[in-house]
Amino acid sequence: MREKLKAFFKGKKVLILGFGREGKSTLDLIKDFDCEIGISDQNPNFTDDVKKYNLYSGDSYLDPIKEYDIVMKTPGIALLDKIDEKDREKIIGQTDLFLRFCPNYTIGVTGTKGKSTTSSLITHILNHCGKNAVLIGNIGIPPLSVVDTLEKDTVAVMEMSCHQLEYVKASPRTAVLLNVYEEHLDHYVDFNAYKSAKENIYRYQGKDDLLIYNKALQTESVNSLPSKKITASMEEEANIYVSDKDIFVEGKPVSIEKLAPKLEGKHNLYNIGIALCAALHQGCDLDKAVEAVSSFNGLEHRMEYVKTVNGVRYINDSISTIPLATINAVNTFNADTVIIGGMDRGINYDILVDFLNSGKVENIICLPDSGYRIADMLNTKSNVYRVKDMEEAVAKAFDVAKRCCVLSPAAASYGFYKNFEERGKHFKELVNRL
Repeated sequence: MREKLKAFFKGKKVLILGFGREGKSTLDLIKDFDCEIGISDQNPNFTDDVKKYNLYSGDSYLDPIKEYDIVMKTPGIALLDKIDEKDREKIIGQTDLFLRFCPNYTIGVTGTKGKSTTSSLITHILNHCGKNAVLIGNIGIPPLSVVDTLEKDTVAVMEMSCHQLEYVKASPRTAVLLNVYEEHLDHYVDFNAYKSAKENIYRYQGKDDLLIYNKALQTESVNSLPSKKITASMEEEANIYVSDKDIFVEGKPVSIEKLAPKLEGKHNLYNIGIALCAALHQGCDLDKAVEAVSSFNGLEHRMEYVKTVNGVRYINDSISTIPLATINAVNTFNADTVIIGGMDRGINYDILVDFLNSGKVENIICLPDSGYRIADMLNTKSNVYRVKDMEEAVAKAFDVAKRCCVLSPAAASYGFYKNFEERGKHFKELVNRL
């Protein structure tokens, strides 16, 4: 794979656009290749060891794109309509190159919600069943960082964000599309552009590939794919679906009682069904795969139990950035108290407002900025509290919660925290002090 990458970059002018974790990983890979390297970052922290390269920064950090042959873009940079189509053609990323040149079998997982859990669970099942599997991608491991450590028989499971998929021209051998909801509208010109980025996960599949997808997302482009297709649903019968007692995986009933999953909620049973299906198509034994599910503990910040204080359970769902995730969290734990709010990206909160207006949640604790916007939209007999920060939110929850308090913000953390992990850790620290 390294030799293919060397040939791809040979003699080219390469701009690394964004110099965070992935940008630095890209430099580590190509610094000894036969290519000219530039690095551009709007808010750089350039160290002495990179000053030998062409460096660009500030408000004009996108201008150098015109001077380069290849632009290795960090996923988080939102270009929207800031560059023309000619320059857009130069943009690629680590995900694209990995899919193009990696000889290993790839399983890619995307969706507005559930991709971290599902990709982690697939990896866990494969390893438990004696397969070699590694999890890379949006989980925090840049794909090309494993170029020199990936063994021939290892399955590469890739958690794929919309940002990583936006410019790809290749798809994983097994593609999983869990769901698509309104999200990341600060990064895309509209919802259709966001949805289109997600659909790249299957757009370039061939006849020997596999697509596992949410039945509600069936389109003409899906129907015309040459790959094998498997449908999944929580609401209706499909190749993979959830009933009261079983998860059906391509006609095979798997007892939920026998599974004994530590992941709570019907949406997680849906994710489990998809993970089992992906594993079975890698030759895993069903009984062994079921055994693996029972030993999977879930992810930090995803409906994570923190502590019980005075009979009240506290749940950390900081990874929640959309309304449906918050609704799922409240329903899963039958919470009487919810903490919501964060960066306001202008997403539509009508479905969450309708849910909160139903009175199911007794106490609604609202953080700025989006929490205040939601509070303005509410017309409910429930208690609505506006608080200034997480400290005040947890203190209020301690005063009013009777059964269960869930931090499930339905909003991004940026502007208040570095990321959802930092937000979740702060919440847990505060709860553990109660």
